[in-house]
Amino acid sequence: MKGGQIVGGGLKDIYIREKSDSHMELGDLLVAEGLNQDYTIIQVKDIEYRSQIPQQTLELSAGMKLEGYGDNLEVMEPNLRNYLVARAKSLLYVQKNDKGEYLTKSPKRPPSFFNDVQSITDEHLGFLKPEDTKNSIYLGDIRSGSTVKKDVNVHIDMIKSLTHHIFIPATTGRGKSNLVRVMLWSILDSEGAGILVLDPHNEYFGDSVRKGLRDHPRMGEKLEYYSPDSGNQDALTLSINVKKIRPHHFNGIGGFSQAQNEAMRMFYNKYGPDWIMEIAKEKDNQVLRPMGIDEKTAKVLKRKIETKLGVSAIVDVASSDEKKCVFKSNLFVGGESGLSTISDIVESLEEGKIVIIDSSKLSDFEELFVGSIIASNIFNKYKTYNSEVLKNKPVISIVIEEAPRVLGRDALESGMGNNIYGTIAREGRKFKLGLIAITQLASVIPRAILANMNTKIILGNEMSMERSAIIDSASQDLSDDNRIIASLDKGEAIVSSVFTKFAIPIYTPEFEKFVDEYLENYDGGMEVEGETELIG
Repeated sequence: MKGGQIVGGGLKDIYIREKSDSHMELGDLLVAEGLNQDYTIIQVKDIEYRSQIPQQTLELSAGMKLEGYGDNLEVMEPNLRNYLVARAKSLLYVQKNDKGEYLTKSPKRPPSFFNDVQSITDEHLGFLKPEDTKNSIYLGDIRSGSTVKKDVNVHIDMIKSLTHHIFIPATTGRGKSNLVRVMLWSILDSEGAGILVLDPHNEYFGDSVRKGLRDHPRMGEKLEYYSPDSGNQDALTLSINVKKIRPHHFNGIGGFSQAQNEAMRMFYNKYGPDWIMEIAKEKDNQVLRPMGIDEKTAKVLKRKIETKLGVSAIVDVASSDEKKCVFKSNLFVGGESGLSTISDIVESLEEGKIVIIDSSKLSDFEELFVGSIIASNIFNKYKTYNSEVLKNKPVISIVIEEAPRVLGRDALESGMGNNIYGTIAREGRKFKLGLIAITQLASVIPRAILANMNTKIILGNEMSMERSAIIDSASQDLSDDNRIIASLDKGEAIVSSVFTKFAIPIYTPEFEKFVDEYLENYDGGMEVEGETELIG
């Protein structure tokens, strides 16, 4: 049990002399008890050396030992004279009434001077315990410093958090993908949410070697997996008929200029679903001039369509006056193939399923463009529903890795038009649509977008600029957490959300071990030993 005594400071900075055998750590959660069934939860933000011995004397003593003059030199009563002082901050004031009900509020005054402090216990966290954890997302276990309290599981309200967007910033190797896999696994146990996962590393579904969402008992009814790889026996074929592509799907995706975007709209207005194939066939000025399209613009557009979609045209030997289209890509196809792929995916999401798109063999453009087509169709569909219909629809969220590709300042302010991901970030919650945005570079995302990400699960980050961007946009005051964020190990995180009373430190278990424990205890519903805390 860690302990100490308050010896100074104020509401923001509380100074605690540490008991000699306490071994306090950065990020430790402590409790200062009051007199009337009340207590204040405080967190250690920094630890420093203190001594009753003058600094000059300490340096002289150290020098004597180092140079061999003080073999028998000892400090009398070292535990009293030399010690550590922790700088802590009040997080939450909690009061319990005679009925066992908890009242929580932001601290307005510091705990009593000279008050004892102790490690937080499960009982102190009882105010978080909900009546029901149905339709919630499991994030991990409460963490105090590096001590994980495995008996206190942390969930967050699924509907609220997904609708208001989730942001997961961290440097490489800190457990972003592991966290998302654990979250998606628990969503498979819930009802009322459809998740589109753009998976650039093909790590979420799993295979015969490594565990994944395919191992969930409900995968047959709640999970779908698409891949452009025809050799992938576990996946549905991801092929999209170019007749299902619309000009607005390219907004902010692929580097098309304003003139090229306008030309695409003109082609669509004239040729309807065949517009891409007509661009590939290269029209002459007699056709282009009445449409208001410059010939040079049309030629550049033709080259881009061929490069990005793999659609080109050759002379039809059966009719020398006509051209026919050739489709070089397995992803974007013609004829009768792939006509229902997008509608099938949208329908599955509306049924509350998780749909994983294996984009590991796609280019950046192809991955983002496929997501743009699906997201645009969902957005336009949900936007047409009246409030009564929308109320009974599941919330739909899109998992996007390397989020700055579509949410970064360059992507949103490049003059190529706002992409659908930015639109969902700004307007999605009105229509029960959200994002789970994962990134290493929070600093390149505009503050207006970060402010809309109302739940941030902050993992370790050693880059000062990135920590500053995260701290400045957090839902709680994390100004004292700079060093804590830098020191977070793999799996350790801080949950800062508008739905929480304070920033919750957590540890997310390793996915494989989590799945093994889950399957061991599975009885038709999620069963996790210990108390469960709902923080939203």
